[in-house]
Amino acid sequence: MGEEGTGGTVHLLCLAASSGVPLFCRSSRGGAPARQQLPFSVIGSLNGVHMFGQNLEVQLSSARTENTTVVWKSFHDSITLIVLSSEVGISELRLERLLQMVFGAMVLLVGLEELTNIRNVERLKKDLRASYCLIDSFLGDSELIGDLTQCVDCVIPPEGSLLQEALSGFAEAAGTTFVSLVVSGRVVAATEGWWRLGTPEAVLLPWLVGSLPPQTARDYPVYLPHGSPTVPHRLLTLTLLPSLELCLLCGPSPPLSQLYPQLLERWWQPLLDPLRACLPLGPRALPSGFPLHTDILGLLLLHLELKRCLFTVEPLGDKAEPSPEQRRRLLRNFYTLVTSTHFPPEPGPPEKTEDEVYQAQLPRACYLVLGTEEPGTGVRLVALQLGLRRLLLLLSPQSPTHGLRSLATHTLHALTPLL
Repeated sequence: MGEEGTGGTVHLLCLAASSGVPLFCRSSRGGAPARQQLPFSVIGSLNGVHMFGQNLEVQLSSARTENTTVVWKSFHDSITLIVLSSEVGISELRLERLLQMVFGAMVLLVGLEELTNIRNVERLKKDLRASYCLIDSFLGDSELIGDLTQCVDCVIPPEGSLLQEALSGFAEAAGTTFVSLVVSGRVVAATEGWWRLGTPEAVLLPWLVGSLPPQTARDYPVYLPHGSPTVPHRLLTLTLLPSLELCLLCGPSPPLSQLYPQLLERWWQPLLDPLRACLPLGPRALPSGFPLHTDILGLLLLHLELKRCLFTVEPLGDKAEPSPEQRRRLLRNFYTLVTSTHFPPEPGPPEKTEDEVYQAQLPRACYLVLGTEEPGTGVRLVALQLGLRRLLLLLSPQSPTHGLRSLATHTLHALTPLL
């Protein structure tokens, strides 16, 4: 697996499955939105070959050309999504999960009924514009990784118990069980009700909040793709500090005016210092001073049962090469490699099987050296799975290969109490 350049060009197509009418096309180049659109003849050909296969009871899911990977996916026999990527070595797993997130975003903001029972194509096109901002964030070079892991991006606050206590009290006063504290699209703390949200809304809601332009307060209608795909709920957001927002999921009540500013000030004004301490957690994920080995350039920790993850490429705040963008790309690529070839499918614990010999042979660790194995050259990547936790580390060239598993094991034990 080599480094995958700058991300290449990605085109995302959405079509009505029955008629083949394009509903939207979104593109990105090098992780940034692009205006470049595919010709209608190309769109028609891509959809036509997929429909041709379906008519012959052949499911066309992916294809590769010399410089492009294409993945097709149909949802509810009503919507067809197609993604094309020119990124070198990109995995089909990554593109398949991208399409799942895109459809989840469409349901989140439009509702499943509108997508499965298309009465007016032009009206649906107009309604789907509300999802463009969220969908474009999946195509870009995001600092989050929940789109790929299908786990909620989290951070660990230094005074988590204080924030959790205030969150529970505020939720009770507001009359809802679904409340979370979100910094830059990552969950800082949440009520038990919020954590019980299913996939994909548990990932999509904080991601949505992080992708929207800053606003003091919002009252946003959303559908829950898993829990309530046809009946909308209200997503209320209240900005406590820049990039730090309180999110509530509720029904017709309470009105936003009941929460802001009186209830907000009562519960959160006394906690300004702990709240300020959350602001640097966006890129770092871990509290300042948390002991990590100096060779660690980035890490991804997954709890496969809770479906939560910690992801950072700035664990020590260093500015050394590779850049944060390159580090994210390396960890994303390594995650897709180990998930599709080495470790059992996730999220969720490994499936039980009668073949106990196979279970015993499942790998617990693997590593990869990019460059040469000579000391001081080439970054190292190591993955370790113990029980329901999986840890991926990006390490500096100085880290000796014979010590990778020991370093990963020590780091996982240190991180286990946090997630």
